[in-house]
Amino acid sequence: MRHREVEVEAEYVGRMETGADWREEIEALAAAESVDAGWFTAIGAVRAAEVWFYDQREQEYRAVEFDEPLEVAACVGNVSLLDGERFAHTHAVLSRENGQALAGHLDSARVFAGEVHLRAFAEPLERTHDERTDLDLWLND
Repeated sequence: MRHREVEVEAEYVGRMETGADWREEIEALAAAESVDAGWFTAIGAVRAAEVWFYDQREQEYRAVEFDEPLEVAACVGNVSLLDGERFAHTHAVLSRENGQALAGHLDSARVFAGEVHLRAFAEPLERTHDERTDLDLWLND
């Protein structure tokens, strides 16, 4: 495992704006506070979502769209730099009205209500391409 120590510089909490894009709200918080690396958790609800699943054999994402109200039961991710821009790598567990869970890489979602906690690291982290997985990952040397 590749790893390094990180120092927590600050922590932020925020409320997402209704109608905004979920991931873009997290990226906007990171930009407003000049956070180039960090870890976040979030909860709330969305009106629609696009969740991606990474097909490991084909090494490509498959999108699944949900045009319905969903509860965000859990959302975790990290902020880092990707091609020089802040990127919120976001995973979520979403719940339908009947309790059925949907989960995966949250590419986009329309916020109904959301609250986020962002732990900012002192040093930036840059995503770089990993040939074995065909993904842009942390700590590639």
